[in-house]
Amino acid sequence: MGRLFGTDGVRGVANADLTAELALGLSVAAAHVLAEAGTFAGHRPTAVVGRDPRASGEFLEAAVVAGLASAGVDVLRVGVLPTPAVAHLTGVLDADLGVMLSASHNAMPDNGIKFFARGGHKLADELEDRIESIYEQHRTGEPWDRPTGAGVGRVTEYTEGFDRYVAHLVGVLPNRLDGLKVVLDEAHGAAARVSPAAFARAGAQVVTIGADPDGLNINDGCGSTHLELLRAAVVEHGADLGIAHDGDADRCLAVDAAGEEVDGDQILAVLALAMREAGQLRKDTVVGTVMSNLGFKLAMEREGIRLVQTAVGDRYVLESMKAEGFALGGEQSGHVIVLDHATTGDGTLTGLMLGARVAATGRSLAELAGVMQRLPQVLINVPDVDKTRVNSSAELAAAVVEAEAELGESGRVLLRQSGTEPLVRVMVEAADIEQARAVAGRLADVVKSALG
Repeated sequence: MGRLFGTDGVRGVANADLTAELALGLSVAAAHVLAEAGTFAGHRPTAVVGRDPRASGEFLEAAVVAGLASAGVDVLRVGVLPTPAVAHLTGVLDADLGVMLSASHNAMPDNGIKFFARGGHKLADELEDRIESIYEQHRTGEPWDRPTGAGVGRVTEYTEGFDRYVAHLVGVLPNRLDGLKVVLDEAHGAAARVSPAAFARAGAQVVTIGADPDGLNINDGCGSTHLELLRAAVVEHGADLGIAHDGDADRCLAVDAAGEEVDGDQILAVLALAMREAGQLRKDTVVGTVMSNLGFKLAMEREGIRLVQTAVGDRYVLESMKAEGFALGGEQSGHVIVLDHATTGDGTLTGLMLGARVAATGRSLAELAGVMQRLPQVLINVPDVDKTRVNSSAELAAAVVEAEAELGESGRVLLRQSGTEPLVRVMVEAADIEQARAVAGRLADVVKSALG
């Protein structure tokens, strides 16, 4: 798998890349590293462990629990809950560690392990590096220092997690959703029970699809990566809006009453205006990424809201928010972070807040999302090139300058190297889709000739 920890934990094909042995070893290593860092000083350590419904999560959860308990950590098993629920419970239960088993929007054969620090925040990079180093050290033969007798961890089923998390979601809403009819696509994932319960308790009339997980059908033709079923269901049921989650429910995309997609940028625009109106948008700033649609940036400028853009990845959005004290940030993909109420992207919370804005204003989602015009965006992946020279090629730089001059203020160009593949991604936005395609095609040809 190369380096084990990526931008969102450890992920791979379950029982091939991500084995029970690896899950157990990483859990033991995490316990030892946090103990060395002083996290457990003066008390008996506790961890919250949850998972999404993937079949492989059953044996991987058992391995993680065994590893933690063997290292002297008491474990609270919360069962199938969304990633943000595990993060939230880690914080409110004052646990020393949280562990989520999920591969998010990936297909069912994949799975992953994500660690949370005390408070429900992502582990610092240096701690992840240390966990990986310690794991490798002991995997090759050095024995662990293991507790015995009363020193081993105890395992408890924490059944109150569901209700505590749902109560939290409903409790932070600015208003109820009475009068709204909402279709929820749960991607046969971790929010199949949580999201319908939260929307119903908030007053919405709820229709669910993709809410029958069997361990094998997660993300299969449904959820935030496949909006076709949700579009059709919203129109069929005459709903006010539809909400789609991914497998671990840290994302939210939406559909308006006509079945049209409302993406993460549009959701951020709607919530930014709502939060500013309520005096909650600190420094009148929202955080996005370099992939945020130009239409979003132009809309925020027009509304007097500053947009801070980071590298692609919700971890970079969160880092910027925490460093500068911003309250709202997210990605076009539907990762939306409302930092006053969540330490990570929370798809159910995002959907509830979007519904609350519709209910409070009496305006349709289409009208609210119309605050921004989503400009056509064309993305071309150029493979088998030297991606390291994307920022140093004079030929490519000249082509970009020429393209930007042609597009003017109504378009933009972004070239970036893939973080995981030998690719250069060429992204072009323009007011006209044909112009965007033409400019992107020309730039892709230059990338091939200059970097191939």
